[in-house]
Amino acid sequence: MSIRTYVSKAFLSSRFMLWTLFWVNFLGTIYGYQWYWKQLVYTAETMSPVYLPFVPDSPTASLFFTGVITYLLIDSYKNRSQSPKRSRFRSLIEALALITSFKYGVWAVSMIWAGVYQGDSVNWQDWMLTVSHLGMAAEAILYMRVYTYRVNAIIVAALWTLWNDYMDYTVGVFPWLPASLDDDIPIVAAFTVQLSFVSIILAWVLMKIRRLMEKRQV
Repeated sequence: MSIRTYVSKAFLSSRFMLWTLFWVNFLGTIYGYQWYWKQLVYTAETMSPVYLPFVPDSPTASLFFTGVITYLLIDSYKNRSQSPKRSRFRSLIEALALITSFKYGVWAVSMIWAGVYQGDSVNWQDWMLTVSHLGMAAEAILYMRVYTYRVNAIIVAALWTLWNDYMDYTVGVFPWLPASLDDDIPIVAAFTVQLSFVSIILAWVLMKIRRLMEKRQV
């Protein structure tokens, strides 16, 4: 089979792929929250428990995408894959999943290798995190044809994403970085905000492309 087959809507919507990605994202979410556990405890004890939702960025992104896959599985088993049930909540989950999965997929890989560039050593976890986060960014784009979100969902997801940036770099709950990047926080903050805008624009562009594709099928 060609690469085109593996990125087709039919293959991506197959129950095999949906269940595979469900478990990959679900287990990755659990692993991610465990990865952030020390920072979560530190934040709750030294800052405020109110800030906890803003600490684990990548795991929350994969949690949103797990929600997207859950909706697709429900559609599959109810034989409505061609006409998925729309709702405001589903649209919001999809927009959040796309924007945050792409953003933090790219962000995490950038931070890992920026640290390596400045002298950090590379271990097996760095490679594992690189592959898994690139996968996050890729799956968010690959599933563009099955999303149902509209502009309103993008706006709400954009507000959440930018507020999260504010909390990270103004309040100080950003993910703990490689030691070699400790003196580069202003640059990291600027890069993160710019990446947020790129991800938000991407969500809007993919929505436009999806709607054009839908019109052609009518």
